[in-house]
Amino acid sequence: MTSQEIRQQFLDFFQSKQHLIVPSAPIVLKDDPTLMFSNSGMTQFKDYFLGYKEPKASRIADTQKCLRVSGKHNDLDDVGRDTYHHTMFEMLGNWSFGDYFKKEAISWAWELLTEVYGIPKENLYVTIFEGDEKENLDRDTEAYDLWKKFISEDRIINGNKKDNFWEMGASGPCGPCSEIHVDLRSAEEKAKVSGLELVNNDHPQVVEIWNLVFMQFNRKADGSLENLPAKHIDTGMGFERLCMALQQKESNYDTDVFTPLIAKVEELSGKKYNGILTDEKDIAIRVVVDHIRAVSFAIADGQLPSNGGAGYVIRRILRRSISYAYRFLDRKEPFLYQLVAVLQEQMGKFFPELEKQGTLVTEVIKSEEESFLRTIETGLIRVDKLIQQTISEGKKVLPTEEVFELYDTYGFPDDLTRIIAEEKGLTIDEKGFEQALNEQKQRSKKDSASKVYDWVTLEEKPENFVGYDKIESETYITRYRKVENKDGEFYQVVLSESPFYPEGGGQIGDKGLLENATESFEVLETKKENGLIISLINGLPKDAGAVFYAKVNAVDRKNSQANHSVTHLLHEALREVLGTHVEQKGSFVGPDYLRFDFSHFNKMTEEELALVEEKVNAKIKESIVLQEFRNIPIQEAIDKGAMALFGEKYGDSVRMIQFGSSKELCGGTHVKNTSEIGHFKIVSESSAAAGIRRIEAISGDKSAEYFKNLEKQVAELSQLLKSKDVVKSIEKLIEENTSLKSEVEAFKKEKAKGEIGDWKNAYEHKGDKQLLVKKTSLDAGSVKDIVFQLKKEIPTSVTIILSDADGKPMITVGISDDLASSYQAGTIVKDLAKEIQGGGGGNPGFATAGGKNLDGLENAYQKALNI
Repeated sequence: MTSQEIRQQFLDFFQSKQHLIVPSAPIVLKDDPTLMFSNSGMTQFKDYFLGYKEPKASRIADTQKCLRVSGKHNDLDDVGRDTYHHTMFEMLGNWSFGDYFKKEAISWAWELLTEVYGIPKENLYVTIFEGDEKENLDRDTEAYDLWKKFISEDRIINGNKKDNFWEMGASGPCGPCSEIHVDLRSAEEKAKVSGLELVNNDHPQVVEIWNLVFMQFNRKADGSLENLPAKHIDTGMGFERLCMALQQKESNYDTDVFTPLIAKVEELSGKKYNGILTDEKDIAIRVVVDHIRAVSFAIADGQLPSNGGAGYVIRRILRRSISYAYRFLDRKEPFLYQLVAVLQEQMGKFFPELEKQGTLVTEVIKSEEESFLRTIETGLIRVDKLIQQTISEGKKVLPTEEVFELYDTYGFPDDLTRIIAEEKGLTIDEKGFEQALNEQKQRSKKDSASKVYDWVTLEEKPENFVGYDKIESETYITRYRKVENKDGEFYQVVLSESPFYPEGGGQIGDKGLLENATESFEVLETKKENGLIISLINGLPKDAGAVFYAKVNAVDRKNSQANHSVTHLLHEALREVLGTHVEQKGSFVGPDYLRFDFSHFNKMTEEELALVEEKVNAKIKESIVLQEFRNIPIQEAIDKGAMALFGEKYGDSVRMIQFGSSKELCGGTHVKNTSEIGHFKIVSESSAAAGIRRIEAISGDKSAEYFKNLEKQVAELSQLLKSKDVVKSIEKLIEENTSLKSEVEAFKKEKAKGEIGDWKNAYEHKGDKQLLVKKTSLDAGSVKDIVFQLKKEIPTSVTIILSDADGKPMITVGISDDLASSYQAGTIVKDLAKEIQGGGGGNPGFATAGGKNLDGLENAYQKALNI
């Protein structure tokens, strides 16, 4: 049975049990402050469990893309070193929201595994929650009694809270769970040791494949448990492990989920995969095929590699795979990007985003490979220098500070430093490195640490957002909670009527005031969490139940919504000018400027930028009235021509914003008429990543300020140049400057000619060879010309010139051709460069080095005399 058939049978089975089959949510979470990625199947249904949203059906089934590389659920370091851990994996799941409970969940799981998939019953074990006295939780006898109908009692195992009480995080929905484990060992092995002894003991062939979670509690921030309003079912079955069981393999990597990728790696690397757990080559291949899946899905869902947040995690995964390929597969050139096509072939049917975004994913990965391989090459030079310095000092351990700097600042893999050091008979200070790493993590945690208390509910009433229609509203606080962080003590409040727009869709959250006759509080930010609009204020009212007046900062809102509306016009204009391959890949909308990232593989020309600007400003001048569709079925909106962005999660009903022919699904605030935008000006166009361009622009008040500043600068230039025709005056200055440069160059050449004669006479005979060590203030270009002339004219010579031109130390070494086999210019210059705290290189006959320490030239001079 192929992996595609296994996946389809799961979905078909639960569809026959009246479950609605829904697509996977994006692997990247954009509007959840508690998570970066979907790390379990239940993530997209969290609001249903908490009661913040109504599910589209009471029974749902799906296969969900998941990523576990950060926080509580972090499998990254285990990947490649065993048969079943992964960064990205699929979680097959069936869900009940207040409908069926333990009886149906258990009986259907047994039916699917044993009757549909045909797993022998004698290979299965189940666990149930044994209870917990500290939590005042009883043993799950209900699940035990239900399981007895299907499996012998000696195969039902009590499990502790760690294994059999599932929690989403430090707070949130939770409940006891029942795990199903499968024993994949041979009959001979089973006869020696019972599977009972191996369940939950990390045996590679006695593994959990399905977890049935009976969601009935809510964990509060203070650690206490309360009953949820309704009982739910949340199950998760590891797709890759299920395939291993059904295809009768000993490793997930031996299933057809991974074998096509492994075959491609073998083809590209020339290395044979043998599946040995301890073989570094095989570990590297497992790392590569696992990580390419995680990175590809993340990029397809809109998360580009970057230096912060979720983007940093994706970059780290990708760089880990590049590092393994570099070290153990001898891949010094980009090649991972060639695996994307194989992944598309395997999974594109079930996950169409891979097909749609394939070119972008391929180009981004290739660019990241090229960049990191350059980092490795640069790092190798730094490591070599560090090793030479350590050896020259008679030490055996590389200095911790420099090793950590290589890792932390330059992104050079610490394990690669370790390997290179060991080849030279050196080590790194493992404890010191770990301490430095932990200290950095603690600093990072401290900077971002915050303590969030439980909500204090003043009134159970639906909250209402009124910010589309007004920016001031009479309101009161329905609930609040205290928040403590490094900046102090604050309070998050939820308002009965909130005009404050919560951060989302690229637009920053509103700020403003919450006040009444006796008190006034500054609203510092507004965000959305679990369906609630939350405003952060700088104190707690004496009477939290009093009536308040909420006021949005009107100027900031006006400018933000102008910038947001103009991103829609910009998007349309880019597609018209560059082509329909252009898609939005990210945005930032604030009161001062906008940033718009889009898919395009070439730098935009000045003509293209001018045309885009022209088209956007034409739409502004047309005074197009906003057409807003607040609750329109998503299919109807798409049928009307609305743009839906990949990687975004949309509900059944959406909001569509239309300005003439521009139609987009959007939850942000907008101008009522394009004329309110005023004017649009592109400030810059640059690369955000491979295949992604970035435009930064301004509109409205900021655009007016921009042109005022330009006028001021032109006036100041006119005054300095004493001319109203600024362009003509600057052209004249450029001509004069060019002429003067020519005169200076001619002067330098004459001066250099004068130096050559003196330098020729300054060579010292060292046996049968000649050495010149000379100090000068000539520029680098002149020195180079002279050295090349001297190495040709003076036989058996080594020429070393030390320059202090422009206050910067420079060392130049030339070797005559007849000494090329005896001396290396690059080796000499590297040694001398240590004295000026610098580095450099070149070829055997000519090399240069620059540095930071001008005073070190004297030491370099004395050292050079001993060549």
